Amino acid sequence: MSAGKRIRQLQRYRTIAAAFARNGLGYVSGEIGLTEKLQFFRSDERRSDQTKSIGERIRLLLEELGPTFVKLGQLASTRPDLIPGAILAELERLQDNVPAFSYREASDIIEQELGETIESLFLQFDEIPLAAASIGQVYRAVLKDGTPVAVKVQRPHIRMVIETDLDILNDWARLAENGLEWASNYRLRDIVDELGKALRAELDYTTEARNAEKFADQCKTWRNVRVPKVHWDYCTSKVLTMDFVEGIKLSDHEQLDRTGLDRKLLAEQFAKTILNQVLVEGFFHGDPHPGNVLALTDGSLVLLDFGMVGRLTPGMKKHFASFVIALQKKSSKGIIRAISNMGIVPDETDIELLYADVEEMRETYYKVPLHQVSIGQAIRDLFALALRHRIRMPSELTLLGKTLLTMEGVVSALDPTFSVFDVAEPFGRKLLLERFSPLEMVKMWMEDLPDYVDLLKEIPLGLKQLSSVMRKGQFRIEVSVPQLDELMKKMDRITNRLSLSIVLLSLSIMMVGLIIGSAISHSQSMLWRIPVIEIGFIAAILMFLWLLYLIVRSGRF
Repeated sequence: MSAGKRIRQLQRYRTIAAAFARNGLGYVSGEIGLTEKLQFFRSDERRSDQTKSIGERIRLLLEELGPTFVKLGQLASTRPDLIPGAILAELERLQDNVPAFSYREASDIIEQELGETIESLFLQFDEIPLAAASIGQVYRAVLKDGTPVAVKVQRPHIRMVIETDLDILNDWARLAENGLEWASNYRLRDIVDELGKALRAELDYTTEARNAEKFADQCKTWRNVRVPKVHWDYCTSKVLTMDFVEGIKLSDHEQLDRTGLDRKLLAEQFAKTILNQVLVEGFFHGDPHPGNVLALTDGSLVLLDFGMVGRLTPGMKKHFASFVIALQKKSSKGIIRAISNMGIVPDETDIELLYADVEEMRETYYKVPLHQVSIGQAIRDLFALALRHRIRMPSELTLLGKTLLTMEGVVSALDPTFSVFDVAEPFGRKLLLERFSPLEMVKMWMEDLPDYVDLLKEIPLGLKQLSSVMRKGQFRIEVSVPQLDELMKKMDRITNRLSLSIVLLSLSIMMVGLIIGSAISHSQSMLWRIPVIEIGFIAAILMFLWLLYLIVRSGRF
């Protein structure tokens, strides 16, 4: 590690430790090793903060520490299996509110990035920002051709702060995984890596611009959903310029009502949009909170802020859709199959216990009307079940859980009677039909065809090598059967019992025949003056005793 990077980390550790103390959480800094990093650091606790709940203090701490910790808290808010309910409720209220940086700093960044002065680039540029966040802030401007635009400018030096925070979080995650079993099961370092990817993507505004165009392509078939146009000539990694759209935030219910907009219809449109992104496109908005969705007077929606997005592979999209469908149909086997396909199930997992827990989860939703079922709660139950059985769920499902929980919170606020499951049902039917359609099957086979061709090409070489080995007499087959010895013992027992039964049956038939013959002829059963029946009886007893002795001696009766 370079000296400069080391100094930045120590300075950031000092800032974090001071923030812990200011929010009445100084005792935590010792437990996570901050006091060891800062041997001479001293900071008194704020007594006034002791009157606040632990959840509120954690929320204020994360908001003070900036974007990395705010995003981490937002992701943690989707994990009720890890976070107590009181803290969870506060994390769901996390806001990315920070003081705005100066207009002079913003104009310097714009001119440096675009290579021209503000006056030559824009016809008008407001000096007061419309909104300020921890990564950047937005200004209203007008292009030379009269087009109103929104210009987002990245906060100075924010990349360095985020990279330092990610290094610190990686250190903490590594220590946690080495010392705590639950942290290892949940692969905290993978979650931090996923967080790092999302934040680094947000720091590159050209990535956000490309995301916006992808969402715009998705919305072409949706008449009631819009995405602002990107002006590429005014975009760099630190400056993003898009059409300015004036609308009503979905959280401003009074304004929506005054405008005469149908909140139930808005909730349905918003839910359908997000579910289409997740279940159909596999490319979804990672932060669809009310501030990032506007309603226009004609009832259409406008999506904003595409820095954080989620992606699902075709396989993961199919498995998650299967989970939703199985939950709708109350199918325990379908739920287990979907969970197994989505996560890595350890070999030591007790399948019967897993099935019992899934049955219990299914009973939670049994005979419950769909409008009373929460898809967010279903996601929480899924994560809790995975933790209980040490099933490793892919990290991308964490962002998916956050998106669905945020979406459900928005639509529930718009219309408390709204059911996300009711909206999800048509998507489930569509996915089922697509999965088993002949065209889709042919498409899958065509995608796998190159693999089959490669396999066929390898067969002649494999047969040639096998033939060479057999000619040299080096061919050997090893068969390994678990508990083979126990199986052979059981087979011996069965064979011995069968042999004993056959011998006894044979002797019995022979003796019965002699006795019946003697009775019919009214004579003694003498053969060459020898009492055959008596001798046969004695011989049978001796043979029986000898056979019984051998079987008992072998210990396999």
